[in-house]
Amino acid sequence: MTTITFLLMILVFVATLFIQFWLQRTYARYSRVANSRGVTGEQVARAILDAYGLHHVRVEMVPGALTDHYDPIAKAVRLSEPNFHSPSAAALAVAAHEVGHAIQDAKSYAWLRVRHSILPIANLGSMFGPWIFLAGMFMQATGLMSVGIWLFAAAALFQLVTLPIEFDASNRALNILKKMNFLDRSEMDGARAVLTAAALTYVAALANSVATILHYVAIMMSNRE
Repeated sequence: MTTITFLLMILVFVATLFIQFWLQRTYARYSRVANSRGVTGEQVARAILDAYGLHHVRVEMVPGALTDHYDPIAKAVRLSEPNFHSPSAAALAVAAHEVGHAIQDAKSYAWLRVRHSILPIANLGSMFGPWIFLAGMFMQATGLMSVGIWLFAAAALFQLVTLPIEFDASNRALNILKKMNFLDRSEMDGARAVLTAAALTYVAALANSVATILHYVAIMMSNRE
């Protein structure tokens, strides 16, 4: 059983690497496709925020590539430097996606509240779950191993709850980009491809966690025999 779960972990890991490669390739491809209106990621983010009455939410530039995120505490959409200045279909897709999170925050989106409620235990699980499990394994203490598994499962639950949040933000982004005529039909295809590839990275992260949990359970069961 442990051999099967270990092979599953390897398979999921390889799939994750492929998805990351696909995201990088898709993003690079549509980073070279400029939108017909010539607007940048920053301009689109600001325009959408203002259209939804979120004038208090700032649009800021951060260093790095694909470091884009929404900060709900600072109420700021933070775009990586390339996406902040770029008029590409990829930049607009990412900018609109992060604004989608700001809209979710403003509307008190239910899944955001759920994720916020489990964040403390999820942080503990991701940091200490594997270590507690390993300690239990070396001590031959199945009870301690079980605690580690449950803590790590809390982190996986956080990843599971993140999926509808990310999918919803992407759907909002695509609908808004189309509604506000920021992208034409062919450019919309590029934006959709970028957001789909990005969404799959969250699916892959969850799959990695589930495969790890199954492997931990298999090890614990073999120790009981």
